[in-house]
Amino acid sequence: MSFVSFEFLLFLLILFVLYYTLPRRFQWMLLLVGSLVFYAFASPKYLIYIAVTAMSTWAAGRAISAEYRGRDSYIKETPDITKEQKKARKEAAKKKAKTIMVLCLVLNLGILAVIKYTDFFISNINSLFGADIAFMRFALPMGISFYTFMSAGYIIDVFRGKYAAEENPARFALFVSFFPQLVQGPISRFDDLSKSLYEEHAFDAQSITHGAWRVLWGYFKKMVVADRLAPLVAGIAGSPDKYAGGYVLALIFFYSLQIYADFTGGIDITIGIAKMFGVKVTENFDRPFFSRNIAEFWRRWHITMGTWFKDYIFYPVSVSKWMMKVSKWSRAKLGNTVGKRVPVYLSTILVWLATGIWHGASWNFVVWGLLNCVVIMISQEISPLYDKFHKRFSFSNTKGWDIFQMFRTFWLMGFLRVLDVYRDVPLTFRMVPTIFSGRGWSEMFSGGLLKFGLSTADFVVVLAACIVMLVVGILQGRGTVCGQLSEKPRAVRWTVIWVLIVIIITLGAYGIGYDAAQFIYNQF
Repeated sequence: MSFVSFEFLLFLLILFVLYYTLPRRFQWMLLLVGSLVFYAFASPKYLIYIAVTAMSTWAAGRAISAEYRGRDSYIKETPDITKEQKKARKEAAKKKAKTIMVLCLVLNLGILAVIKYTDFFISNINSLFGADIAFMRFALPMGISFYTFMSAGYIIDVFRGKYAAEENPARFALFVSFFPQLVQGPISRFDDLSKSLYEEHAFDAQSITHGAWRVLWGYFKKMVVADRLAPLVAGIAGSPDKYAGGYVLALIFFYSLQIYADFTGGIDITIGIAKMFGVKVTENFDRPFFSRNIAEFWRRWHITMGTWFKDYIFYPVSVSKWMMKVSKWSRAKLGNTVGKRVPVYLSTILVWLATGIWHGASWNFVVWGLLNCVVIMISQEISPLYDKFHKRFSFSNTKGWDIFQMFRTFWLMGFLRVLDVYRDVPLTFRMVPTIFSGRGWSEMFSGGLLKFGLSTADFVVVLAACIVMLVVGILQGRGTVCGQLSEKPRAVRWTVIWVLIVIIITLGAYGIGYDAAQFIYNQF
């Protein structure tokens, strides 16, 4: 059941009415039932996967918390315990808790790995050794990467003692399966989401209105921009032999707009729906196209994924015992200047390798992740030159230079992201150089872009919509747009709502049966 379908709107309406009609103590239970119904629409058999992850993680969390409570009770109830005995008891409890955590992670990350990466592994074995192993063709359950990472973060946090485990299995199941975030995230943390997820919520007209604004804004970006550009992007990428040169540059530009409108639009819908139910979901974007370099871009784009990899891979790996040994060896063999960078760079490479693999089971995503890593590390190494440049040339500290940096970052990210479009590494590296060959340019500017089902009016709509998104992005620098709208007269607020509704209905790009395309990040 896509967010952009009549079935979903009917489902949401029914759930919303029941939510504020039933006694408040039943609200979180209704959300659980609604989430399971929503998930079952994708496929009832997928409920098995999410149930295994939810219940195994809940049981492991309780076992870890029980082990810690037993440790604390033993120490408290043994007044004559020695320092060595206390240390031994803590180490024993931590060792057992770590075993439980590792088993839980192996089970659930193993399920994800088997389902998502088995055919990728088989494909590489067949290519390397000339084998003919049959593919497994596992169907990828909706949102498995998102709810698996949420569960993994939860069990690690419980092991670290950040918070006690949730005692109620149904409440934990709601955290894992909360339906707005199953399609494409964000990757929520238990301590953040649970603050409002289980609370009783009275009907709050302002909160519901703000949520509705956010939902409409998401539909605007998704249906007016992303879905309108989808045929153009698919048409160019689907015929690389025919559409090269200037078409490749157009592909990079329009796909950057498409994925931004699609992904951020979906997150806007997620956050808006949650807000209508009184639930606060973590923001996942912070005006990424205003970034001046790639490192900043990744602090603004898919924020919850970046912080997940930083908290659960980068930091643990960079300070691990074996990494400290590597650091010591590196300092001794390569000198202190180089040696101290080795742990940071190895951890960074591991994070970006994992980021690429997380996005998809294919080499284009692996290469994409590592290229991001290379650019970021090079930028870090030459940062002293940047500092000297800014001190030497005053124009580098102006608003115009900031705009140039944003423009540069947009295109650099676009060139890296073209690996996502062609889904083939050799093909991508063949196509990008054709931009400078002169092929396709004259054809493209003489109506070539109108071959893909888009009219001149469609490009005008995209241009106008992008200007609106730019203006909204600038306004967000002064605070939330919802907050700013709330300060306007009621006539202005209702005008904005109805204008958005009319634009979505009249200018939205609809698929077969008036069911718009699925979100791009749903594949992950």
